[in-house]
Amino acid sequence: MNSYIEMIRIRFLMMLAYRTNYYSGILIYSINIAAYYFLWTAIYGGKEDIEGLSVLQMTTYIAVAWMARAFYFNNIDREIAMEIKEGKVAIEMIRPYNYLGMKTMQALGEGIFRLLFFSVPGMVIVALLFPVSFSASATTWLFFFVSLLFSFIVNTQINLLTGILTFFLFNNSGLIRAKRVVIDLFSGLLLPISFYPLWAQSVMMYLPFQAISYIPSMIFTEGFSGNEMYTALMLQAFWAVVLLIPLQLLWMLAKKQLIVQGG
Repeated sequence: MNSYIEMIRIRFLMMLAYRTNYYSGILIYSINIAAYYFLWTAIYGGKEDIEGLSVLQMTTYIAVAWMARAFYFNNIDREIAMEIKEGKVAIEMIRPYNYLGMKTMQALGEGIFRLLFFSVPGMVIVALLFPVSFSASATTWLFFFVSLLFSFIVNTQINLLTGILTFFLFNNSGLIRAKRVVIDLFSGLLLPISFYPLWAQSVMMYLPFQAISYIPSMIFTEGFSGNEMYTALMLQAFWAVVLLIPLQLLWMLAKKQLIVQGG
């Protein structure tokens, strides 16, 4: 366990060395949020709410969704693909730790850095510029942070699955790009899932993507309340467990499939 904690610390320090990039990232995310704010303000017009969300809740949803993305987002799929291409994965796999566990801890270290130096200051700046509602309920905040942790787990598992596919495809850069677009679209980052047609909502209910962005954002904005929050967290926990099955099966096959392309 100490070795995994050390991996979190090392990745955090690595990110800290290049923190200027994330200061500029706060500006970029703020511009994105501003664009969506003006877009949704125009869409709402004089309406009090759409699909159960008021314009204030929608503004909050957008801000939280983008700032939460800074925490759960990582590039470990690209890192795994690069290590396979360069032959470094063979060395990593004989080290005295679990390769996938090591990648998860590195992603967590990066996520903690982004949360402290990106999401928190970014949210403060956005709150000063746009109308954002912060709940006074301790329960809402507790559920939100638990949900945010689950969103990191689910997103990381999907990234691990995508990265492992490199063992079989040898070059899956196109798949990685497609995966990112699918997650942004189907996770509720760009548009709340409740705004999709009913048939699309029915399909998305059977996919893990809603556990990444939609659920924590709806909890924060109190679009979910009472039993809905418990149900949402249970759904996230369900996907966090279910995704372990294909992840472990694919990893077992990948280790037998290993072909070092470089190094």
